[in-house]
Amino acid sequence: MMGADWRRRTAGRALWASAALLLLAPSAPRAQAADAMVLHDSDGLVVRGHFQAGVNAVAEQNLFWNMSKALAPTTRFDADKEWLELYAKPGISFYKQGGGGTTLYGMVSGVASATVGTDAFDTGDTGRVTLEEGFIGVHTRSAGGLTFDLSVGPREYSAGTGMLISNGGSSGFDRGALKLGPHRAWEMAMLGKVGYGKFTGTGFYVDANEQSGGDSGTKIAGVDLRYDGQAGTFAGMSVGQVLQSGSPYPKAAANGIGAPSILPGARDGLKFVSLYGRAYPFSGAFENAFIAGDLAIERNNDIDLKAWAGRIQVGYTFASAPWSPTLSYAYQTFSGDDPSTTRLERFDPLYYEGSPSSWSTGSKSAMVFINSNVNSHQLTLRTQPTPRDTLTLRYAHISANELRSPIQFGQATRVEIVDGVVNPIAGVTRAHLSDDVFLEYNRALNRNTYLTAGFSVSVPGAGVDSVVNDDAPIWTGGFVNIVVNF
Repeated sequence: MMGADWRRRTAGRALWASAALLLLAPSAPRAQAADAMVLHDSDGLVVRGHFQAGVNAVAEQNLFWNMSKALAPTTRFDADKEWLELYAKPGISFYKQGGGGTTLYGMVSGVASATVGTDAFDTGDTGRVTLEEGFIGVHTRSAGGLTFDLSVGPREYSAGTGMLISNGGSSGFDRGALKLGPHRAWEMAMLGKVGYGKFTGTGFYVDANEQSGGDSGTKIAGVDLRYDGQAGTFAGMSVGQVLQSGSPYPKAAANGIGAPSILPGARDGLKFVSLYGRAYPFSGAFENAFIAGDLAIERNNDIDLKAWAGRIQVGYTFASAPWSPTLSYAYQTFSGDDPSTTRLERFDPLYYEGSPSSWSTGSKSAMVFINSNVNSHQLTLRTQPTPRDTLTLRYAHISANELRSPIQFGQATRVEIVDGVVNPIAGVTRAHLSDDVFLEYNRALNRNTYLTAGFSVSVPGAGVDSVVNDDAPIWTGGFVNIVVNF
């Protein structure tokens, strides 16, 4: 149903998987002797070891609403699967304090990841050992309060809220560990950062760490400008351009009648602007209420592309209530290609952060629908029964932005008979795609060990039913994992 280059970036991942290694930042205080991972600490040089590992057990029933039974019965795809994922991520970092407020720092880490059994995308008993991070940098502070930071090499980097530039590595398939998603670093990242007070400007060049079988060769450069206020408020803008890419785009057939055409290398030259912000605008009884927003615009004159996407979030934390619940609502929308125009309006989400707490569209549905040609209303209730325990309930109502237009890539091209005439179509003919419910439990077993368990249900909507021309079954699944992070 979908291209592998899209799928590997949209696979769901546990909440904790977005946590980075505990790097020793250039401005970090002197390492404490109690930290057993500190290997050396003298004469301004600190060397620290890092280790992260995880194991995840997953079970799914009626995967992808068992659409393969109707659309590709000859493949004999088993829609009920159980598998085990594992990974280990050792690393070593250093920083060396020099004169004049200058610090040299760097890190090297690798990932060994594997899947035992057959995962959701029918890939199993696979694994790889790969380089994850390998960067070196220099940080300095001027007498006037300006800070400068320059680094080069494979590393993690996220711009803004992670709407477009975040997950630089791909997991699953030959590398294994599909849902754990341990591969996050860019294959190459060159970052230059200037800071003054609450303002930060970052110039970036990133090359995605995609798997060899589907490497699009995408390279992106841009600038992120950000202001961080008090109490978690921030505002910023990211501007960038795809310098090189072989990634194709699908384009809806005229009026949605016919198979979509494929535009080879269409991502090349894409320009984007992203605005983002978060604020706590009230005081008194509503001081715990927040509002956040994102808006992205994309253009590519070479292929006449004009696309956009946005999100609005509101929420409130009942700080004095038992379990300190936070209730939030978000609406996010990503433009699709309008089949009634010759222009291409399909939004490209690039390398977005697809975790449930960030930019995923639903829980189960995020494994099928990337952030393009979809809309969703999402409600989240997060509670904390104890300082170590967090319980989160998420609901998403997901619909298509444009009918008869590709949602992920080719999207179930099939035939439709209207007045006795057979017409090939793609996309969906009804907007409602699915309703997802996801219950997740997180527990900090100790300062280095975390347990996460979850169960999710996806009820297909009329749009999914229209693809299979029947009542598609409910898709369910659960997981439990443990991660250690030193």
